[in-house]
Amino acid sequence: MEARATVKHVRIAPRKAQSVANLVRGKKVDEALAILKYTPRGAASVIEKLVKSAVANAENNYNMDVDNLYISEIYANQGTTMRRFRPRAFGRAAAIRKRTSHIGVVLKEKQI
Repeated sequence: MEARATVKHVRIAPRKAQSVANLVRGKKVDEALAILKYTPRGAASVIEKLVKSAVANAENNYNMDVDNLYISEIYANQGTTMRRFRPRAFGRAAAIRKRTSHIGVVLKEKQI
């Protein structure tokens, strides 16, 4: 039994989100939330919200015990890239790529 939560098109680069996701992979849910609360990165608040959503899904939809949940999978894949252009010297234009992420969490219950 597993509970999932995903968020798509988050306006943060996937490379930055992956560094935060690596901190909590494999941890128990309460430990992961404590780590995310005090991590000074922009993606930490988004991933914290996502883990709380997955916990709510596990509790309400699958009747899983919240105390035995752990993060079995967490990923931050690349989403769509918004392309913007900035004027440069001699009438040229330079591309600016505003990257987005698709972040997902899978929670499982530890067998006692």
